[in-house]
Amino acid sequence: MMFINKLIAAILPLMPQSLVWIFSRRYIAGQTLGEAIDIAKNLNKEGNMVTVDLLGEFITEISQAEKNRAEYLEIIETVEKNDIDGNYSLKPTMFGLLIDKDACYEMIREIVKKAVEYNNFVRIDMEDSQCVDLEIELFRKLKKEFPKNVGLVLQAYLHRTLPDIDAMMDMHSKDNPINYRICKGIYVESEKIAYKKYAEINEHFLEDLEHMFKNGIYPGIATHDEKLVEGAYKLIEKYNVPNDKFEFQMLYGVTPGLRKSILEKGYRMRIYTPYGKQWFAYSTRRLKENPKMAQEIVKALFVRG
Repeated sequence: MMFINKLIAAILPLMPQSLVWIFSRRYIAGQTLGEAIDIAKNLNKEGNMVTVDLLGEFITEISQAEKNRAEYLEIIETVEKNDIDGNYSLKPTMFGLLIDKDACYEMIREIVKKAVEYNNFVRIDMEDSQCVDLEIELFRKLKKEFPKNVGLVLQAYLHRTLPDIDAMMDMHSKDNPINYRICKGIYVESEKIAYKKYAEINEHFLEDLEHMFKNGIYPGIATHDEKLVEGAYKLIEKYNVPNDKFEFQMLYGVTPGLRKSILEKGYRMRIYTPYGKQWFAYSTRRLKENPKMAQEIVKALFVRG
């Protein structure tokens, strides 16, 4: 079955996008902002918070970054106008991080400043290893100016993550705790810098999470892995962490049953809610990360229609 799943994952990017959309729409909150707002409202009604993300990354021309900035400013105005319980996530490479880091900073700063007008929050997504130092530098600059309104993503599979947490403790205080999303990590990296084995990655995920709890850091626990969810429950109980000092996070459309069970336990849940016309690259990457999703593709294409 795993071989078949991997085969489908390899073939999918070669299929017509209209066919791929039949599967992808389960995991994408639409191709327009209006569709994403409708999804966000429904997720709020179910008791979830959201983080809205415009799909796109690794642009090649700075003019593309300017268009993305304008769209993010529109996203913030629209989300706030509709009283959505949510914040914002963005990828620095869609603002030209690898082209002109200073221009990238200025554009993202403008977006964070707009969110601050509504007392809201922007999450800086972490990308592949060539971006990590640049994105930590970007985060530091933004947090210095907007201490309560910006957070960062950390990836547990990187060897450097725990040392990075320690190195950034100078930005943390009891009155202004640092805010991270901790996830496993999605990019293909060398075994020289990243853990590769499932058990090893899980071990370091929980080690990082425990380190955050011990130091009063606010974690967004981003996982669909039941073992990690159970491990998080144990750490929450061990350190008697109040409900307002952490949250669980999941991708839109993924493991809804597990998501519901976490909500039923009284924990807070935030759903990463991506939308946009760059959905195809996002969907094919998600599949490569988790070939088991191929089974859902078969159901979507041949059962649901």
